[in-house]
Amino acid sequence: MSAAEPTAPALLPPQAPSFWAAFKFWLWLGCLSFGGPAGQIGLMHQELVERRRWISERRFLHALNYCMLLPGPEAQQLATYIGWLLHRGWGGLMAGALFVLPSLLLLIGLSWLYVVHGQQPLVAGLFFGIKPAVTALVLQAAHRLGGRVLRNRWLWAIAVAAFVAIFALKLPFPLIIGAAALVGWLGGRWRPDAFATGGGHGGAQAVSAGPALIDDHTPTPAHARFTRRGLARVLGLGLGLWLLSMTALWLWGGREGVLTQMGWFFSKAAMLTFGGAYAVLPYVFQGAVEQQQWLTAAQMMDGLALGESTPGPLIMVVAFVGFVGGWGAQLLGPEAQFAGAALAAGVVTWFTFLPSFVFILAGGPLVEATHGRLGFTAPLTAISAAVVGVILNLALFFALHLLWPQGWGGRFDGLSAALMLAAAWALLRWKWGVPRVLAASALLGLATQNAAALIS
Repeated sequence: MSAAEPTAPALLPPQAPSFWAAFKFWLWLGCLSFGGPAGQIGLMHQELVERRRWISERRFLHALNYCMLLPGPEAQQLATYIGWLLHRGWGGLMAGALFVLPSLLLLIGLSWLYVVHGQQPLVAGLFFGIKPAVTALVLQAAHRLGGRVLRNRWLWAIAVAAFVAIFALKLPFPLIIGAAALVGWLGGRWRPDAFATGGGHGGAQAVSAGPALIDDHTPTPAHARFTRRGLARVLGLGLGLWLLSMTALWLWGGREGVLTQMGWFFSKAAMLTFGGAYAVLPYVFQGAVEQQQWLTAAQMMDGLALGESTPGPLIMVVAFVGFVGGWGAQLLGPEAQFAGAALAAGVVTWFTFLPSFVFILAGGPLVEATHGRLGFTAPLTAISAAVVGVILNLALFFALHLLWPQGWGGRFDGLSAALMLAAAWALLRWKWGVPRVLAASALLGLATQNAAALIS
């Protein structure tokens, strides 16, 4: 260090944050966590590793690796993990809940505006422009994940097989994921070099930020040490909450009740979200749109646009699905339609995120005992490759409904095609962010709709 350089004041670890200080931080993060998992993880890295130094680089990445092996939104799980390390179980629950709660409340309000005022010219024009952008976003997701995962012909073959399986053979999404995991497990034993690549969001770059509160060699706190009793307690509590919730819904609405079916369906969906929200959306389509008919394909596209426009995990689009389904079912009667729809959104969110908390609070102590030794990612690599094919199928599904809104026999929507290409160009070529693309597409859609109305 030269004499001109000031002595760094951050040579001592920071003071441990109080529970209230952590509460304010996690609430702030939940309100500003735009940009999908890459942006969310990058923001957490900047704040927790570089600025506040609550956790070191290695411990942060170690936790992230575990979260990426799990089904569920890895950014929310990472927040839960770090909150748990800092302030025990209640800290983990607080961090994970605050990562989701602002998005849930905002989506309930936006969903109400959508179902009540969605046919107004202003709102309809905005969504006319947003839908092509959503299709371009899904294409970008497939391109981004494919560029990161498909490193050799084996992984390309898995991606192609997954696309054919879901598009042509109409095989269920869980079967495709299970088959990919099996191929990855076998491939990891027979061809470990071909399945050595792993996913990553690139949000966290190596940095030397000074000593951290939870540093590389900081002993594992007492509450984070593994015990069989602790594992059994967390698993028992999680299973008990799930059974209690499902029993309550069953007693209230019966086995075929809308809320009971939503709870069961999204419990299954929560266990299948390997590879992020885009990976599980085809499964949600199969169940919510085609089988249960809680909403239409066009409404699902609008919901995805709202999910992209709000903070929090993209999988929060399930709250929109629940709201629209609950609104149509009039769960609490026509005089309380909003309350019934909000209840459905809350139920769907509960069953979607409950497993994530269990995974972290149950598995965290095991992970803390394995610094630098977390491995066996070959099944995850194969699943990620299959997810590329599944997401491509989703993009094709969106494009077909967008460009031929009345079906193959109907007219081709050239204006939507032009907006979709413009959005794709802005995303892939100009590297625009999602909020900017959605805002520009919405304004273009409104302008073109108004121009078309004036001409006619």
